[in-house]
Amino acid sequence: MSGSLNPSSLARLLGEWNLGAAPAYRELADVVRLLVLDGRVPLEVALPSERALAATLGISRTTVTAAYSSLREQGFLSSGQGSRGRTCIPQAGPHGGSSGGTNLSGAPGLAVPDGILDLAYASLPASGEVVHRAFASALTELPALLPGFGYDALGVNPLREAIAGHYAAAGVPTTAEQILVTSGAQHALNIVLRTLAGRSDKVLVEHPSYPNAIDAIRAAGCRLVPVAMPAARFAVRPGPASGGPPGWDLAALETALMQQRPAMAYVVPDFHNPTGRLMSDSQRRRLVRAAAAAGTVLVVDETLRELNLDGAASTPLAAFSPAVVSIGSLSKSHWAGLRTGWIRADESLIQRFAAARTTMDLGGPVVEQLAAAHLVNALSEPLPARLATLRDNRDALLDLIAGHLPDWQGERPDGGLSVWCRLPAPISTALAVVAPDFGIRLAAGPRFGTGGAFEHYLRVPFTLPPEQLETAVRALRAAQDKLAASPQLRRNLPAPPAAAIA
Repeated sequence: MSGSLNPSSLARLLGEWNLGAAPAYRELADVVRLLVLDGRVPLEVALPSERALAATLGISRTTVTAAYSSLREQGFLSSGQGSRGRTCIPQAGPHGGSSGGTNLSGAPGLAVPDGILDLAYASLPASGEVVHRAFASALTELPALLPGFGYDALGVNPLREAIAGHYAAAGVPTTAEQILVTSGAQHALNIVLRTLAGRSDKVLVEHPSYPNAIDAIRAAGCRLVPVAMPAARFAVRPGPASGGPPGWDLAALETALMQQRPAMAYVVPDFHNPTGRLMSDSQRRRLVRAAAAAGTVLVVDETLRELNLDGAASTPLAAFSPAVVSIGSLSKSHWAGLRTGWIRADESLIQRFAAARTTMDLGGPVVEQLAAAHLVNALSEPLPARLATLRDNRDALLDLIAGHLPDWQGERPDGGLSVWCRLPAPISTALAVVAPDFGIRLAAGPRFGTGGAFEHYLRVPFTLPPEQLETAVRALRAAQDKLAASPQLRRNLPAPPAAAIA
């Protein structure tokens, strides 16, 4: 059990939940459901009593009772004594759906029903022929490894050598002994956390940051030290954003490192998730120096590094210090279904990571690793076509936002898979709640931060083709219009420009 949530804490997380777009009990249930699915309300937590929550929110107890009843029917609240049910996730019914019959289309991490466009995930389908060919080659090589046990905490040698060669080609001399193969970047981060950061240790993160990394740091019992990134360089139409502040606030990072002395810092300098920014080499040098002075291990997530849409030059952070720990993956460049990632670090650290890894698993699937070795050795093969498609998608999305959502501000990304948008009002969670009614699934802005931040923001991936992006943007507009029709929300929204009134 994970304890209970007091009424004031839940009220803070709920924010402006009562928008008037649906019955109050349904709106309350919908927002609580989204908070559970987003991870902002943990599982196995007892919600406040009906009486206490009603008093805190200034609503009738009947409304809270109906909301809790709806959550129980949907499978998000367990049956408990009185009104103190605990949060949970619906169990699959006999036909693969929720046992409570609820629509789970707003739930990142759950299967997307037919007819729903998924904007919660920023991932691409497989680079089909390239991946298929790699697996065909791997199967021909498998017989040579069958006499062995098949357990290898470090990873099969052909893949480790291929990854080391990739770093060496990028200007970072690396040997196979400096590589540990993992089951994806998330697995790599969990290994690093288990090795380098104990419970209650501080871990610095950019704010906003990658949600699954935030979850992993919290799950490890570490204390987050969020450092805000500068205001966005907004450019809603295709074309480089002009002027604007730097992509990272290095002075703030340096101050946080020296004052907080975190055990570890997790950063995404290459096409940062969710903003898409690229850290300059001069900023990388400053960050490495600051981390060394603070005694902080710098852990760099490079999973998006290959998705360089505009051909900007940058040096891997590990080139500036042998103490840097780098995490990579094939999930974004080739296919998430490969579940192949890695850690690059000093050889002594790799041995420590391998020892920690054996407490979690004994090694990854051999065939997948053999296939991954072929993909890493020919890493650039599928990229030109993929990058050209992504550039077209990015520009199409920015044009669509400018045309259909003129009161949104989208930051033009240097690379990656998504646009970070500033909304005209703090309605990100509300949009995520109503979005399934319009055929789309969203990850609310606060999912990318701590303490309920980023209600003014939404990450919109451009992984779908332009015709589907147009459908998605029109749906976003319809969802926003529904919220704007609420008297409670209208006070927070600026008047739309004349051209947008139709």
